[in-house]
Amino acid sequence: MYDSMLGAVEMGLLYAFMALGVYITFRILDFPDLTVDGSFTTGGAIAAVMITNGYAPWLATLAAIAGGMLAGMCTGLLHTKGKINGLLSGILMMIALYSINLRIFGGKPNWSLMGDTTLFSSINPLLVLPFVVLFVKILMDLFLRTDLGLALRATGDNARMIRSLGVNTDNTTILGVSLSNGMVALSGALITQYSTFADSSMGIGMIVIGLASVIIGEAIFGAGNVFRATLAVVLGSIVYRIVVALALYVPWLRPSDLKLITAIIVIFALVFPSIQRFLKQKNMARKRSLELADHALSSKRGGSIDA
Repeated sequence: MYDSMLGAVEMGLLYAFMALGVYITFRILDFPDLTVDGSFTTGGAIAAVMITNGYAPWLATLAAIAGGMLAGMCTGLLHTKGKINGLLSGILMMIALYSINLRIFGGKPNWSLMGDTTLFSSINPLLVLPFVVLFVKILMDLFLRTDLGLALRATGDNARMIRSLGVNTDNTTILGVSLSNGMVALSGALITQYSTFADSSMGIGMIVIGLASVIIGEAIFGAGNVFRATLAVVLGSIVYRIVVALALYVPWLRPSDLKLITAIIVIFALVFPSIQRFLKQKNMARKRSLELADHALSSKRGGSIDA
């Protein structure tokens, strides 16, 4: 149980990069980007192939980020310059990436890193990942406070308003989607090096996992400002992995039920704030009714005494 929880925390930290990427498109840009399912595998494929061909793991990781950003840029261009619906742009790019990833794998469905040196070959992931995740989160916070970052945030909030101020929203959208998929590819590259294995189908369902991390983090820890929101996303990724690990201890659940567990967690995270808001409003209405009843009773008693 203890080892399982440690493994869940490690996986949560590794997937936190992807969750931060999904946060950029889902919350900041309000862009339904399904490229994630393909760019996650792209990151893993580039890292795996480069490492087995003798490149340094850090260089392979940087190349994976570049590959993910390139995929995101293509999606952004399809949407902004090609005038294709955002959701459809992501789907088209996701489908294209499946074939591209197989090309990167050299036609093989998967790739093993057994015996190769990776970033985690000589170091415990738990000793470095918290600091790396924190460093990336702080960099992201600082970027979102710059003029360019504020323009990016404003693009998602009110594109018409920010265009009237002279900002090219096409460029900010392309930048945001590129950064998002770069982060997703980074996560894919790290997961591949952690598990010493990459597969052409490893990205399927990643968008749901990313959304689950964002929604769970915001529901539990809140999202009042950028610092708190990105911290909530990172913690949400860890909480999600712990919940999944605990769910797999339920006797009648199997590892093959992972997708079902993910869907149930996301549904619960989406419905929970509505239930919480409904109960709060109901409680306030009850208190208000009691106050009005007390006030009416007091007025009646006052009238009887005066009479």
